[in-house]
Amino acid sequence: MGASMDSDATFGRMQLLGFYLLAALVVVLDWWTKSLASSLLDYGVPHVITPLFNLTLLHNRGAAFSLLSEAGGWQHWLLGGIALAVSVAIVVALRRLPRAARWQGLGLALVLGGAIGNLGDRLRLGYVVDFIQVHYQELYWPAFNIADSAITVGAALLILDMLRNPARDS
Repeated sequence: MGASMDSDATFGRMQLLGFYLLAALVVVLDWWTKSLASSLLDYGVPHVITPLFNLTLLHNRGAAFSLLSEAGGWQHWLLGGIALAVSVAIVVALRRLPRAARWQGLGLALVLGGAIGNLGDRLRLGYVVDFIQVHYQELYWPAFNIADSAITVGAALLILDMLRNPARDS
């Protein structure tokens, strides 16, 4: 007799490996693009790609939107600790997710990759390398990177999944 597909069953090893590989791909892509930006761009000098998009190398010592960037150095350890704690929590959460929560798994994997990507910068450099800049005329969105993008897309997937499946998440 074949095993039944229990909706509460967790992901198997291969599915978990897929999520971890996605997170690793985000980290590699993030670090590679940051390395390219750091070697090819002059710090703070916008390189116009389109009227709405620049590549501008910046160093963010704070959190999102440069929050705490002028805090004097202690934020480096606080933000690094938060990123590490979030990463561990995501690894644990992925192992406990029911098979029916694929989109949630994808979202968590993207957030994990982004958190590790930025954590690596923070630990190695003391700041996060940002280089993607979007704007409309003189209204600039804060510069960001691939890790930030993965975190944002991952969070959006988590929110959409919760909205689509409120009973599973209650």
